[in-house]
Amino acid sequence: MSAPDPAPAPPLARRLACFVYEGVLLFGVLMVAGFIYATATQQRHALQGTHGLQAFLFVVLGLYFVTFWSRTGQTLAMQTWQIRLLTRDGQRVSALRAGCRYLAAWMWFAPALLALWLAGIHTPWASFTTLLAGVLGYAALARLHPDRQYWHDALCGTRLVLSPKNRPRP
Repeated sequence: MSAPDPAPAPPLARRLACFVYEGVLLFGVLMVAGFIYATATQQRHALQGTHGLQAFLFVVLGLYFVTFWSRTGQTLAMQTWQIRLLTRDGQRVSALRAGCRYLAAWMWFAPALLALWLAGIHTPWASFTTLLAGVLGYAALARLHPDRQYWHDALCGTRLVLSPKNRPRP
């Protein structure tokens, strides 16, 4: 008797749609977190305390992702797009593994942000286009992975799969 086939990876277009929807949802999360930070620190000017705010928002994002990934394997956007995060062997992801995935997932943005910083570019349009190119380039690298997973998933021993009710029948 052979083991059941592992759940298939979601198509790249579905994962990117989930990524965009996640950004829409996170806009609200970060706005509320920014308001809480500004109120708690009595921030009176947008340029005051920017590094503290960035660090706070980094932690808030980490808590959001680690909590959802380790409890249900799905963020709110992943639930909508019927995508689930599991370990390579199909188990629930631990909080430690979810935290590692959160840190490794910054590979989506790090190369583009580093390029912008090194080039001294600060204009909104150039920043947007550089980040967009970086994100699309990183997403395209999933095509090079044998299981069509993102490279931060390969690094962390996780995989994105279609939720059971959305899997094609054999």
